[in-house]
Amino acid sequence: MLKFVSREQAYPSKRAPDARAEDFREIADRYATPSAEDQAARCSQCGVPYCSVHCPLQNHIPDWLRLTAEGRIREAYELSNATSTMPEICGRICPQDRLCEGNCVIEFSGHGAVTIGSVEKFITDTAWEQGWVEPLIPSRPRGQSVGVIGAGPAGLTAAEYLRGNGYDVHVYDRHDRAGGLLTYGIPGFKLEKPVVMRRVERLAAAGIVFHPGFEVGRDATLDTLRARHDALLVATGVYRARRVDIPGVEAKGVVAALDYLTTSNRKGFGDAVPAFDDGSLDAAGKRVVVIGGGDTAMDCVRTAIRQGAASVTCLYRRDRANMPGSRREVANAEEEGARFVWLAAPNAIETDAGGQVTGVRINRMRLGVPDATGRRAPERDPGGEETHTADLVVQALGFEAEELPLLWDAPALPVTRWGTVLVDARTLMTGMDGVFAAGDIVRGASLVVWAIRDGRDVAASMHRWLKAKAMAGERKAA
Repeated sequence: MLKFVSREQAYPSKRAPDARAEDFREIADRYATPSAEDQAARCSQCGVPYCSVHCPLQNHIPDWLRLTAEGRIREAYELSNATSTMPEICGRICPQDRLCEGNCVIEFSGHGAVTIGSVEKFITDTAWEQGWVEPLIPSRPRGQSVGVIGAGPAGLTAAEYLRGNGYDVHVYDRHDRAGGLLTYGIPGFKLEKPVVMRRVERLAAAGIVFHPGFEVGRDATLDTLRARHDALLVATGVYRARRVDIPGVEAKGVVAALDYLTTSNRKGFGDAVPAFDDGSLDAAGKRVVVIGGGDTAMDCVRTAIRQGAASVTCLYRRDRANMPGSRREVANAEEEGARFVWLAAPNAIETDAGGQVTGVRINRMRLGVPDATGRRAPERDPGGEETHTADLVVQALGFEAEELPLLWDAPALPVTRWGTVLVDARTLMTGMDGVFAAGDIVRGASLVVWAIRDGRDVAASMHRWLKAKAMAGERKAA
């Protein structure tokens, strides 16, 4: 260990921008074993590991880095897997530059952070290849049944822990494949879909029953599911897109980011998608403008490039230093040919006589005094109006909670003034007895790693509650 002075930081090499922009494969391979061991050996083995402190899962990062450096890869995997149900997924899509790597002590010393995410990906991919990822074996059957609404990262994590504790678990999801945003939101160049599907298949092999294409409120009411199971978990995520409030936003060719990304991912599975096949959600040959500066916006920008867009422009109202998205994703997008216009806020969508979008009119912005969060608030720069031509405009402004009480005919389900589900902070139970909630549906839109942590925490809370219920002699037939 402590080799950070003599060994430079080195990430796995990326494919050339022109080559990777032609497909949806991941842009970098994983480390070869010697490289992974060398990079792990750069860890300084801090007495207070800030990488772990700033990891939402509190992964034992220095410990499995040391094991990797010593060539004890299987032990490194087992330790990594002890705190995360999806370490190879986190290694690919977590914003390490804002979490573990961004808080690495040697990063502050000027030597470059340990490449934690890439090592994590290497460890678990190696475990899958070597057959070290063991089947999920349920413990003694408890005769109690749990329903999980939502097959995203929070729901799948909770389902795994609950099944491991011997509960009969049923997972309900509106989509035809499990995985949530892992499957349909995140593009393949960041997370190839077989990586997700093998996790789902492992859970199904353990006896977890998946109900795809199932919508609460259409196929069953919330009360019906409560009567069917001893406990319910709501982990549906947030899917309602925020919209820019400007004239012309209803024009043809102005689309929501998630609709655009879901369509692209479905085509990657080989599905027939009419909205793509008729050209509505296909960027090929079009001048594309993406509005937003987060990771979803970067996904849309890079997807449009791979679909063969004539040009791709990203508009963001703040500057590069203040954008919320990953710096690495911005760099990858620029390498692949995207153009960024900073300090630009849209004020109108321009259309032709048929109502088809032709451009986005923007105001140039400048940064004013810091707001309550410390970020400098954008304000209009007088006289800075201009227009960017566009055939397709993608709104990537984030997501909000859906109106679940209305959608599910469940007026007793308590929500906050932001529309997120209200839970007890200690138990994560809602105001409805036996109904728990976790993930984005509670905290609002957040990172996948937070959803995994929430799934783990709520599973533990549900386990305690179900044990107490069983001791009181209350259980439904499995």
